[in-house]
Amino acid sequence: MNLFESEATAAVNLLPQDGEVYYYGPVLEAEQAHFYLQKLLDEIAWRPDEAVIFGKTITTKRKVAWYGDQPFEYTYSKTTKRALPWTAALLELKALVEEKTEETYNSCLLNLYHSGEEGMAWHSDGERALKKNGAIGSLSFGAVRKFAFKHKKNLTKVECLLEHGSLLVMKGSTQTHWLHRLPPTKRVQALRVNLTFRTIDKP
Repeated sequence: MNLFESEATAAVNLLPQDGEVYYYGPVLEAEQAHFYLQKLLDEIAWRPDEAVIFGKTITTKRKVAWYGDQPFEYTYSKTTKRALPWTAALLELKALVEEKTEETYNSCLLNLYHSGEEGMAWHSDGERALKKNGAIGSLSFGAVRKFAFKHKKNLTKVECLLEHGSLLVMKGSTQTHWLHRLPPTKRVQALRVNLTFRTIDKP
């Protein structure tokens, strides 16, 4: 049996225009997803995230980590991170995402949300270092959370639920025309770990 064999749903583009977002559903069996979640909690070098807002450095409750093929520097929210070497578990998950999406990635930004009260505001992943219109493969572990998209011009909104062990991919012109966010909610008390596999094009 293939380690990553699962009953993933057929990927369908969730966006009505100007971009491509495919939700594959769970791509790991529940037992495998539990295994990798614990691995990530135990082995990843988690650190509180920082952002510079109006000249002040803000430290978030949400924790992050940055890994890659090389010690890439990645700047967002006016702070810079240097990629750490891949762990064995991250390389296995990278191979899975590359197989499912038929894309390649050379880095991964990880987020740890301790509960539903931690989220992410509207934004696009349009940093200069990222490959233009490159795919971003997002693996989710833990609590089921709502994920939302909003068109930058006509304000059309699209929402979906990201399940434990599921895969979502953003590609094409999505970052140019759409914002996305993880809305906070008091209804969810469990933690969530999210891995976003990316391609650094201009290190």
